[in-house]
Amino acid sequence: MAAAERVEIVEVGPRDGLQNEDTPLSVADKVELIRRLVEAGARRIEAVSFVNPRRVPQMAGAEEVMAAVPRTPGVSYIGLVLNRRGLDRALAAGVDEVNVAIPATDEFCRRNQGTTVEEMTAAFADIAAAAAEVGTPVSATVSTAFGCPFEGETDPGRVAAVARAAAEAGAVEIAVADTIGVGVPRQVADLLARVRSAAPGVRLRCHFHNTRNTGYANAHAALEHGVDVLDASVGGFGGCPFAPGATGNIATEDLVYLLDRSGVATGVDSAATARTGTWLGSLLGKPPTALLGRAGGFPG
Repeated sequence: MAAAERVEIVEVGPRDGLQNEDTPLSVADKVELIRRLVEAGARRIEAVSFVNPRRVPQMAGAEEVMAAVPRTPGVSYIGLVLNRRGLDRALAAGVDEVNVAIPATDEFCRRNQGTTVEEMTAAFADIAAAAAEVGTPVSATVSTAFGCPFEGETDPGRVAAVARAAAEAGAVEIAVADTIGVGVPRQVADLLARVRSAAPGVRLRCHFHNTRNTGYANAHAALEHGVDVLDASVGGFGGCPFAPGATGNIATEDLVYLLDRSGVATGVDSAATARTGTWLGSLLGKPPTALLGRAGGFPG
């Protein structure tokens, strides 16, 4: 399968990048982060999460953030939801897209979302149907697709089954997510083949963490197997409050560097994104894991 000549980056820093951080950001800081990302060329941004802020304090103020983000033509804001109440909040706040996380393992699903995979799959069908009535596209992220912090190796058949159910319920895009960063390129190839077979015709996206320094290799493998949408987080920030030991997402600026130097267009300015990652690190009181800014910027 030929690799794409252009890849769409879904910038997940404002949501997945922040949710595991100890230092809370104000609504104004979150809006400024999003503004800087838009200026750097991000066009799909996972901006907010409509979950209970008592469980994920960094995600408080979702409605206030959405009310203040720049409404730049061509920019699509994604809101993460886990139930119908979250969907209702997201739609009222004016998100452009909705994403729903469906874990592939029951124990992670119970600890992260208080339900089983079967129950979460049913909830997705309800969310997708309600969103379709108002014309809002819904994507599904199959989390813990490569491994689970509680159950170990994830059965790839479970991943395919979740993807099939999501596609049948109306998902316009399915993301295969390595929530804890245990995957390797061979698994990427295998899972993508299985998900394509289970959900034919549905656009695929991949979401990688760099816990074991395999995230960028996995992203490149996904590209070689026909994926043209990749999640990444500015500065490499991220993690999951309910996945012990999980570290950050692959960094947007480093991913864009890899793609640019491989002749793959993204529309994202890696140097501007690196500056934003450094700025975000100053707010969070920790340096970004991205290497681009520390390596002296983009050559050329």
